[in-house]
Amino acid sequence: MSRPPRPVARRSAAKTPVAPRRVAKAAPAEPKLILFNKPFDVLTQFSDGEGRATLKDFIDVAGVYPAGRLDRDSEGLLLLTNDGQLQARIADPKHKLAKTYWVQVEGVPSAEQIEQLQKGVQLNDGMTLPAQARQIDEPVLWPRNPPVRFRQSIPTAWLELIIREGRNRQVRRMTAAVGLPTLRLVRVRIGDWTLDGLDQGQWREVPARL
Repeated sequence: MSRPPRPVARRSAAKTPVAPRRVAKAAPAEPKLILFNKPFDVLTQFSDGEGRATLKDFIDVAGVYPAGRLDRDSEGLLLLTNDGQLQARIADPKHKLAKTYWVQVEGVPSAEQIEQLQKGVQLNDGMTLPAQARQIDEPVLWPRNPPVRFRQSIPTAWLELIIREGRNRQVRRMTAAVGLPTLRLVRVRIGDWTLDGLDQGQWREVPARL
């Protein structure tokens, strides 16, 4: 009986290695830094499902986002950037970047109240760091819309407060803790950046460096 033929092993054709396709990398975006004078009653975000005013109503620069926050009921300097490292260095409290506020308070501050603010104030989330605090003359500012609501029987005063933290609503809580409720809050400086030359709702681009 004849044996069936053995199967012949076939060598597969050698495959030519295919070089991986190179995907062109997009050039990194040019770092941008924007100074914005945020009006009262504007959210520090670019969208809102409730129809409230946002940064989109004032700033038409793509790709930037706030470096830190400023409460809806506060006014003044807000920084925006498209650079993540710069954003972190501005916003992260560990860098202790000084922030200067002009604060209109209800009542006339005493020397003891000023000293309390300077030494640190006990809040519900702990003691604040020492701050620079002093009473100042009423600054020349744009009118707030709507105007601040005063109680005619109680005088008001202005403070300059410089802090190096970033707790939620910290300045308002600090003044309230020493018996001086905040009526109007305007941030005028962050580090070396100031509001100089910016009316409310205006912005300008500056070199993106700290």
